[in-house]
Amino acid sequence: MIFFGFNPFSSFLYQDWNRTWHTANPDLTQCFQNTVLVWLPCLYLWMCAPIYLIYLRSHDHGYICMSHLNKAKTAVGLLLWIICWSDVFYSFWERSHGTSVPALVHHVSPTLLGLTMLLATLVIQYERMKGVQSSGVMLMYWLLALLCATVAFRSKIFQALDQVSLNPAQYTTFYIFYALLLLCLFCTSEAFFIVPLDLNASLSSLPASTRMMVTGYKRPLEDKDLWSLNSEDRSQRVVPQLVRRWNTECQKIKRHVQHCYPEGRAVEESEILIVKTSQKTKEPSLFWALCLTFGPYFLISCLYKIIQDVLMFVGPEILRLLICFVNDSSAPSWQGYFYTALLFICTCVQSLILQKYFHVCFVSGMRLRTAIIGAVYRKALVISSAARRTSTVGEIVNLMSVDAQRFMDLITYINMIWSAPLQVALALYFLWQNLGPSVLAGVAVMVLMVPINAVIAMKTKTYQVAQMKSKDNRIKLMNEMLNGIKVLKLYAWELAFKDKVSEIRESELRVLKKAAYLGAVSTFTWICAPFLVALSTFSVFVLIDEHNVLDAQKAFVSLALFNILRFPLNMLPMVISSMVQASVSLKRLRVFLSHEELQEDSVEHKAVAGCTEWSCVSLCVCRLNVCIPEGSLVAVVGHVGSGKSSLLSALLGEMEKLEGSVAVKGSVAYVSQQAWIQNSTLKDNILFGQERREAWYQRVVEACALQPDLEILPAGDETEIGEKGVNLSGGQKQRVSLARAVYCDRAVYLLDDPLSAVDAHVGKHIFDQVIGPQGLLKDKTRVLVTHGLSYLPQADLILVLVEGQITEMGSYQHVVATQGAFAEFLRTYAAVEQTDNNSETGTPGVSSVSKLPQTAEENKVLSKKAKDPEVGKLMEADKASTGQVKLSVFWAYLKAIGVLLSCISLLLFIGHHMASLFSNYWLSLWTDDPVVNGTQPDRMMRLGVYGALGLSQGVAVFGYSLSTSIGGILASRCLHQSMLYDVLRSPMSFFERTPSGNLVNRFAKEMDTIDSVIPSIIKMFMGSMLNVLGACVIILIATPLLAIIIPVLGLLYFFVQRFYVASSRQLKRLESVSRSPIYTHFNETLLGTSVIRAFGEQERFIRESDQRVDHNQKAYYPSIVANRWLAVRLEFVGNCIVSFAALFAVIARESLSPGIMGLSISYALQLTASLTWLVRMSSDVETNIVAVERVKEYSDTEKEAEWKHEPSSLPPGWPTDGCIDIRGLGLRYRHDLDLAIRNITININKGEKVGIVGRTGAGKSSLMLGLFRIIEAAEGHIFIDGVDIAQLGLHELRSRITIIPQDPVLFSGSLRMNLDPFDSYSDEAVWRALEYSHLKSFVSGLPNKLNHECSEGGENLSVGQRQLLCLARALLRKTKILVLDEATAAVDMETDNLIQSTIRSQFEDCTVLTIAHRLNTIMDYTRVLVLDKGEMAEFDSPSNLIAQRGAFYKMAKDAGLV
Repeated sequence: MIFFGFNPFSSFLYQDWNRTWHTANPDLTQCFQNTVLVWLPCLYLWMCAPIYLIYLRSHDHGYICMSHLNKAKTAVGLLLWIICWSDVFYSFWERSHGTSVPALVHHVSPTLLGLTMLLATLVIQYERMKGVQSSGVMLMYWLLALLCATVAFRSKIFQALDQVSLNPAQYTTFYIFYALLLLCLFCTSEAFFIVPLDLNASLSSLPASTRMMVTGYKRPLEDKDLWSLNSEDRSQRVVPQLVRRWNTECQKIKRHVQHCYPEGRAVEESEILIVKTSQKTKEPSLFWALCLTFGPYFLISCLYKIIQDVLMFVGPEILRLLICFVNDSSAPSWQGYFYTALLFICTCVQSLILQKYFHVCFVSGMRLRTAIIGAVYRKALVISSAARRTSTVGEIVNLMSVDAQRFMDLITYINMIWSAPLQVALALYFLWQNLGPSVLAGVAVMVLMVPINAVIAMKTKTYQVAQMKSKDNRIKLMNEMLNGIKVLKLYAWELAFKDKVSEIRESELRVLKKAAYLGAVSTFTWICAPFLVALSTFSVFVLIDEHNVLDAQKAFVSLALFNILRFPLNMLPMVISSMVQASVSLKRLRVFLSHEELQEDSVEHKAVAGCTEWSCVSLCVCRLNVCIPEGSLVAVVGHVGSGKSSLLSALLGEMEKLEGSVAVKGSVAYVSQQAWIQNSTLKDNILFGQERREAWYQRVVEACALQPDLEILPAGDETEIGEKGVNLSGGQKQRVSLARAVYCDRAVYLLDDPLSAVDAHVGKHIFDQVIGPQGLLKDKTRVLVTHGLSYLPQADLILVLVEGQITEMGSYQHVVATQGAFAEFLRTYAAVEQTDNNSETGTPGVSSVSKLPQTAEENKVLSKKAKDPEVGKLMEADKASTGQVKLSVFWAYLKAIGVLLSCISLLLFIGHHMASLFSNYWLSLWTDDPVVNGTQPDRMMRLGVYGALGLSQGVAVFGYSLSTSIGGILASRCLHQSMLYDVLRSPMSFFERTPSGNLVNRFAKEMDTIDSVIPSIIKMFMGSMLNVLGACVIILIATPLLAIIIPVLGLLYFFVQRFYVASSRQLKRLESVSRSPIYTHFNETLLGTSVIRAFGEQERFIRESDQRVDHNQKAYYPSIVANRWLAVRLEFVGNCIVSFAALFAVIARESLSPGIMGLSISYALQLTASLTWLVRMSSDVETNIVAVERVKEYSDTEKEAEWKHEPSSLPPGWPTDGCIDIRGLGLRYRHDLDLAIRNITININKGEKVGIVGRTGAGKSSLMLGLFRIIEAAEGHIFIDGVDIAQLGLHELRSRITIIPQDPVLFSGSLRMNLDPFDSYSDEAVWRALEYSHLKSFVSGLPNKLNHECSEGGENLSVGQRQLLCLARALLRKTKILVLDEATAAVDMETDNLIQSTIRSQFEDCTVLTIAHRLNTIMDYTRVLVLDKGEMAEFDSPSNLIAQRGAFYKMAKDAGLV
């Protein structure tokens, strides 16, 4: 008996177990009903209300007008309040009139209830005023109140049936109260499921997610169906928090360093060495910064996890009670139903809490990724150029893609680090209760497993690092190949680079294979661990005492606990290896974020009147002292590599300042030597984030000679420019770059040789209209690096640089008069150019550019000519494929693995699961063995068979684990090779249309998925599918009645799964499609950081990057919610199966043996997890196999012609003469565009030197591309030595003619590799080529000579040196036909002369075609071809053309040659 309450408070003194438990018809005492059941809901609401009201006050969602639903809820609330008070008044009335005095509880409980109802009504109204239509808090309250009232309701009905003396007034009020509660719950839940809310995200976003699921099932989801991100998940909120914390960390370390080495004291070298060894330099902790930023929100998940961990152990406990119940025939049957209901409720609560936990984890992971990407992007904009060289573009992009993803994946499971030991401890406690000390045998097995797994994890880490390194190198090389694809094609070098990539890939696969062997061992240990633990425990239990009987309760409760143990034991090694990977990533991120930044103070920006001055800047440029007056034009001249560009970098603050000071007055604009063009419209490239001012815009476009280009481009200035400006010629890119600077209207202009890439007459026009004394910039300070001598007389000041030092300085007349190096330089090279310069300067610039509109009216007509922006679209965004993944994709993957290997794996899988099922069935037979004299006679035989079955499981596990991993690697190799081949076989137009980000994404992210994710997911999918089937079989054997329920639940399950997969798959596709633009934009930013910084546009680019990240997360967030949506529904299906299995076992308790019942329910308890896991895995298989689909995508795109024809029909040594015969040639870039070149018929004889000229866009480069078949002829033919080149393999053609291309592209690797990737020439030949290209002295001066490493894109060489290397390549190949595509654009006059003389001497007997900007280079050529708008205008010797006074004469006159 339990004493409850005291006399004045309650009239019912005793709580009676015989009344509540040991009876066929249980009931709670009146005392309990009137106190605990009434107070519980009240207590809940009074505790929650203050917190909830404060929350509502700070989160105002607007105001909601009174709706019918709201009125109903308010009315019902007030009625409930009135009823409670009527109860109070009635009890007082009874007290004053009646003979019996009611207990005090009859006054207290209704009063408390009445006040609570009033509070509930007020909360409903306050919610309405704050814009909340429904809430989880109120729903829980009404649910709790109704549950408690239901107990009293049942009790009252029984009392009525038993004819107990009743109080009609109290009964009436109670029934009305109960009905109103039902009504209230209905109204609240109605509102709750109509309105999706941010509040209680996991629960209340389900209705909105259901709507999205339905949409996704009906049709593929699109961008417009996605919800916008919550404000606290957006980049602008998340990133600054992390950046602020990280900066604080860095400051701490700085202060620490200053404390150790106070300034103002010279530190001895020996002292530094001693200190270095004694204390390691402290690094700022990125981990701590991350903890401070995301810790508080993430801690909520720990609370949920603890509750969920404790609830996990309720299942086995109830199983124990159920087995006791079946064994005890005297127990009343309602207890069985009570256990079943309790089991159902506990499993449901556990499901909900687990989903809430996952929601918090995933959102934290999402924020973490956003923050890391944002921080890396911001850092990349301020990193110094020295530090920038230490990490390649590929590595930095990997920080964003791979490393940020690693963190995101880890966050979900990191709680297992403390949760797993907690679960293990709880499980061991319950096992000890059940089996006593024999549990220690199991513990010993587990402890043995830990070091094995630890060793495997450590080994995996080393492989991981090696694989990441190979991957970085591979992506870096791919990046360069894609950037320089045109050069690879022109030189026919694809195969050499394909082999280089394959070599890196093979080393990567070797590491993966080692990791796969380790993985097989680790899978073997952790799948067999629970079985070994069970086997050892049961063996010891049975063997230490023959009176130890293994009955159903002991065996199956232990098995259920062992199954719980399986999860933490499996997860721990996985989490540890995840943490190991994340720590590698953390270190990489920390190193990148700690890189040195540009010195903020290296350039002083003065707002005062004055001048630009600098002194003693950096190593490359030493001891300079110069002051540039405001508004003057300064020309900087010097040989290649003399430090001209470095000088501008120093002015921009891009170089490390060692001593002295640099001061710049006013804002700066910068034009780089190699134009940086964004992938957007031409107009956006010029405006560069400024407001559009129409009149100024038109002036700029005209002055920069862009108006004629706008006529040619398909959509005028709305034409989309491809990545790095692929669809513009070199000259056009440079002019767009210049227009951008001019449009910005700054005080100081730094121009790094912008005139080199344009034709002579256009260059003159630009100088006159923009840079010169009469140009748009005449009042600005201009620093112009130039090689064009004709512009020097108009400069106010000339600086002559030699090896980083200014040797001469002054006005043109002064420098010439000095008779120094400059005058010498002039005399040699200006003989041609310096004819009548002054007479030219006065002529108005407009007339000098052929085809420039003469008048403003004409100009207006042009701009009005409606151009359709759609025509100008070039880049194809990454498209999301829709609908189900086709079976052909799965088949392609299976074929890549090999059909035989696939079948073997499947058989091993099935073998393992059969052995597992049978071993547990055997255990149930064992527990049902009769007990003779307190012992089981057959226990040794039972134990032996049980052990043998376990052993066979282990062998099967090891086998299938190994075969799937090896299969995965075979598939991976096959798919990568075919994709690489397909991409390299694609024509140039494909690369112009496809952003390199997409291609890099395929080689990085999608290949990573195929390498490491798909094999393990297939393994888990097969495992969970066979688990589910096995569990269903066992449950059906035990309780055949379930055959009615399982198909119904199976159907429900199937529909939920199809619904989910349709949306989940599409969300994954949308997410992966929106991922590419992040990296494309980042890639673009990295290439243009100096320009972005010079213009001060960092903020705009950061905003743009944030926007792209948010757009990507907008597709990711619904997939988190979709996962929760699915899990809640699936776990409900699983919980139903568990409950039905228990229910039918209770019903059939007469005919069931305890062994079979224990087996059935212990399997059912696992089923929930297996079901959820199965759907997760089946959707993961579908969403990840998309990677295979995307990799295979490029096998269907158009390809170039064959590379080689077998057998080759070419005569050996072809071409022997180098005669070129072009007949009626026409070319077009795309099927939907007009001909770029039409009707060209010319015949070039053996050994002729032909110059090709014409203004930009006339088709000069197109003609060359036609000769190399980069563009196939649309009409007509080209014959070389009588062979039609259209009949040849592309490599046969391209390897036998040579080009020196316009952009000097180098690849990272040795100089030797850049000259001769196939290693087909001897070292002597290479040195000879270098000698002829005037690089021998430079290369011999390098420490590694030919093995000197070129950095990415050859950035550690000057542009001129790169151009000379391209000449050396041509000299090595020495073919009969040489094409020079504006090859001398980026070099000074002296180098240009060297190149020309080399070509004259070395290619004397070759046919040379030169696209020329500087007409003086081709004046001594045999003939000149003049092109205009894609047609041939003139073709004759230079002297004849000048005599004809046609187009060529005009150009020569502009260039001052006649």
